[in-house]
Amino acid sequence: MQLSCPTPKLDFDVVTLGHGSGGLLTHRLLNQGVFEILGDVLVNSEHDGACIATDEKMAMSTDSFIVSPIFFPGGSIGDLAVNGTVNDVAMCGAKPLYLTLSLIIEEGLAVSELWKIVDDIAIACRKAGVKIVTGDTKVVDRGSGDKIFINTTGVGSYLPKASISPSRVSKGDAIILTDSIANHGMAIMSKREGLAFESEIKSDSRALNHSVESLINAFADQIHLVTDPTRGGVATVLNEIASKTNLGVELTHEKVPVEDQVAGACELLGLDPLYVANEGVYLIFCPDQLAEEVQENLKALGHRPAMIGKMVEEHPKQVIMDTPMGGKRVISMLPGSQLPRIC
Repeated sequence: MQLSCPTPKLDFDVVTLGHGSGGLLTHRLLNQGVFEILGDVLVNSEHDGACIATDEKMAMSTDSFIVSPIFFPGGSIGDLAVNGTVNDVAMCGAKPLYLTLSLIIEEGLAVSELWKIVDDIAIACRKAGVKIVTGDTKVVDRGSGDKIFINTTGVGSYLPKASISPSRVSKGDAIILTDSIANHGMAIMSKREGLAFESEIKSDSRALNHSVESLINAFADQIHLVTDPTRGGVATVLNEIASKTNLGVELTHEKVPVEDQVAGACELLGLDPLYVANEGVYLIFCPDQLAEEVQENLKALGHRPAMIGKMVEEHPKQVIMDTPMGGKRVISMLPGSQLPRIC
């Protein structure tokens, strides 16, 4: 019996930071290598989580977190590791229940920093309503890590009313964004670069599972898809959806919410907010006639939603945005590395 798989034919020889950006290079790394080697397994669905057939339909997701700095305005690598995995399970249409926790600690990390991170993890778990059930700790030589890396795996039960899948996204669907974008990426970049603004830019890192569960309980299968634009930002996620559905995306520039100070920081650093990572917002795809009611529901949950676009038959597999000058702009997938070590 042959257990190993043939070595994939790749169009690159080494892994670069761009391969971890969530954009085009990441997709090449996965599609040309990882998925081919693993074969017929659940990761081939190309979703951050997987629904597992047991006596009760379950969802599962795993993620690793490398962030520099490990403490940033609005959060830390600790709560980020919990929120990120909780959100991935929630985006499957499931209720997160349990997490595993693995810590890879670099020799020399101050114990006070470690305890602060663990405390942030505990607080984030309580807020999300999940429990850590198992874990692991390793320590690597000084210089072999970046203070601390964290891996979390989440398991949750599928919500009975949920029917979440890119295949359910249809022509005419409204695209709703729950809150303003780019806060997380710019909070970290501003801290890293020592930028000061009139008011501090804070990460939007938070658990979204309660919000998603409320939305699905209210609208059931009328919610076709929920997805959070983390690495690669809104632009990359919308390109993924357009590609999977063979539909086009039309965006309206003025409808995409970006806080003024975040927009200013992006301009200063030469970044496009559409490609900057988020950790506390998500996109909703639903019938256009339901858009206003969905937004009212989100407002009641504390969000500041905006309908930023719709799914169309025109320009399939492309994302096109109206510009303030009256023209149109193609929003492509993130081609390489833009913001390393932000999630």
